[in-house]
Amino acid sequence: MLLKKSGIICVHLRMICAHQRSRFLVIAATLLIMGCGERNDLHGGADVERVVEIPAGARIRVEIINTTTQRGLARRAMFFLRDQGFDVVRYTSGSAARDSSQVVDRSGHLDWAELVGKALGVSRVTTELDSARYLDVSVYLGRDWRPPAKPFYP
Repeated sequence: MLLKKSGIICVHLRMICAHQRSRFLVIAATLLIMGCGERNDLHGGADVERVVEIPAGARIRVEIINTTTQRGLARRAMFFLRDQGFDVVRYTSGSAARDSSQVVDRSGHLDWAELVGKALGVSRVTTELDSARYLDVSVYLGRDWRPPAKPFYP
């Protein structure tokens, strides 16, 4: 009978521990979300100085393709462009390796592609219209592109 009672006590203690763990996780997640909301960013970066001014009411949809072997380059560019006000809808690695970066206008708004190029420091801007992609600008990151030094995105 003692063994049975101690078994019940162990099960009861496990249930209490599991309940306390789940309550702790809910509270921690709530505090994290509230803290991010106050800073108005979810990636942990500081306020970033705007390099370009996006036209009022414009939603410039951008895809970023990392053509280098350096991992995480497209992700860094995505965070930077989103901080600048661009709508990065896709980022990936792939395509043929390129030495120089290139910005491609896909929607007939060459001025928008030039804004993306200016923000990233890419001078090579071309037009290759493609309405099937549902985006305005494609960015091919080459070996020459260097991400901004700050802010750091862990």
